[in-house]
Amino acid sequence: MTGYDAIFIGNGIILSYAKQTEKNNSRRSFQLQKHKYKGSTMSTRRSFIKGFGVLTGVAAAAPFQSGCQTTSRPTKARYMGDFTAPKLATVKCAFIGVGGRGSGHCNDFSKIPGTQVVGICDLYQDLAEKSAKSIKERGHNPKLYWGDPNAYKKMLQETKPDMVVISTNWGNHAPQCIEAMKAGAHAFSEVPIALTIKEMWDIVNTSEATQKHCMMLENVNYGETELLFLNMVRQGLLGELLHGEAAYIHELRGQMKQVERGTGSWRTPQYAHSSGNLYPTHGLGPVAQYMNLARGEDNFARLVSFSSPAKGRALYAKANFPADHKWNKLDFKGGDISTSIIKTVLGRTIMVQWDETSPRPYTRHNLIQGTKGTLAGFPDRLAIEGVGNYHKWAEGEEFKKATAEYAHPLLKRLKETVAKAGLSGHGGMDGIMRWRIIECLQQGLPLDQNVYESCFWSAVGPLSAQSVAQDGMPQKFPDFTRGNWKNTKPLAVDI
Repeated sequence: MTGYDAIFIGNGIILSYAKQTEKNNSRRSFQLQKHKYKGSTMSTRRSFIKGFGVLTGVAAAAPFQSGCQTTSRPTKARYMGDFTAPKLATVKCAFIGVGGRGSGHCNDFSKIPGTQVVGICDLYQDLAEKSAKSIKERGHNPKLYWGDPNAYKKMLQETKPDMVVISTNWGNHAPQCIEAMKAGAHAFSEVPIALTIKEMWDIVNTSEATQKHCMMLENVNYGETELLFLNMVRQGLLGELLHGEAAYIHELRGQMKQVERGTGSWRTPQYAHSSGNLYPTHGLGPVAQYMNLARGEDNFARLVSFSSPAKGRALYAKANFPADHKWNKLDFKGGDISTSIIKTVLGRTIMVQWDETSPRPYTRHNLIQGTKGTLAGFPDRLAIEGVGNYHKWAEGEEFKKATAEYAHPLLKRLKETVAKAGLSGHGGMDGIMRWRIIECLQQGLPLDQNVYESCFWSAVGPLSAQSVAQDGMPQKFPDFTRGNWKNTKPLAVDI
């Protein structure tokens, strides 16, 4: 979701860019430059922000390679698809990034019985102290770290957490997940899990080598409607699945007013220098689990993608900032709306769209279609053989009546408990997700989302950018499971 402030790091790499000369048609050439980090001044941070926005632009321009994987898993590594970790009576939690999103994670996890917040890290002292103060009354006394972009590494070594929650900018998710797992902690990252295919392979290989969970915090999979649809699909109401539609369409131009600090300060350059779908997982995650992708039944195969012209961000900058403002100096490359079509191994199709610029109502589409009917969201509706007139959507009270008996067991079991504990966020889905994570760690259960799903869902980002760069040419998904998806258990419904 949106609103995190971040710790700006990048495996010790700070990015910068340079313009080519006139004789090279004045086209921008973005170059990675390695710098040693010295100090934690605001000027250094601003230098990093400028470079960070270039990250996926560089990745998109490079030829796609799925060859970062090895053909076989190292001897001591372990496939993590159905992995269960040893039970934890008390889960020691640490947090990297406690801005708008991260502070919510810290506050809610501190309310769950059997948790202990041991560390909080942010680039900004005021944010770290604010989160610590909010949980003190519940008996938590975490060590605080701020200022240095690498301070989180010190936190990992000193506090030795069991799990780390990462709510920083997109470019930091992969390196911080990897460092957390190497330090002996399970890693839980905001979306997307990584920005490049290589980073995704690095995450997979580290998880398998350390035998630590690495889960992307895709909260939408715990939404009431999404859980309802999952249960209905599992009960066979749609017959054989054929097609899905997933989206994240959410007008967020106002974030551009966060210039020096906050989400807009690092997302705005991202919109300028990247193409394709920058944020695919909110819509795609639930549809992928309806279809059991990467879980025994089917898997991602390839995609094609196209983007519209990029107009909205430049127009917004021109209308809301002085002519010499840095936002008006950006050359926005990414299309206002991205549309991709995924083909699965079984030949099913999924349309995935992303648009954070256009003035239109919020939607995630959330459509799943089978041989017996269709379920769709925004608004919730259905058309199923044997349930009324399937030539017309059943909506409102008719929808509620038809679906009343299919509420997901997880929601029925935890909804009241989570509400009483004071966990909330995005209609309750955040609270269910957070409670369920702790439950799995305490009871030694497999997580509801494994590391491979995190990478498959996030891979739409770089693959769509590469397809756009090649005028819609198909891009093959790497098999992050090395073939083991065929033997991975489907996500259970009765959990």
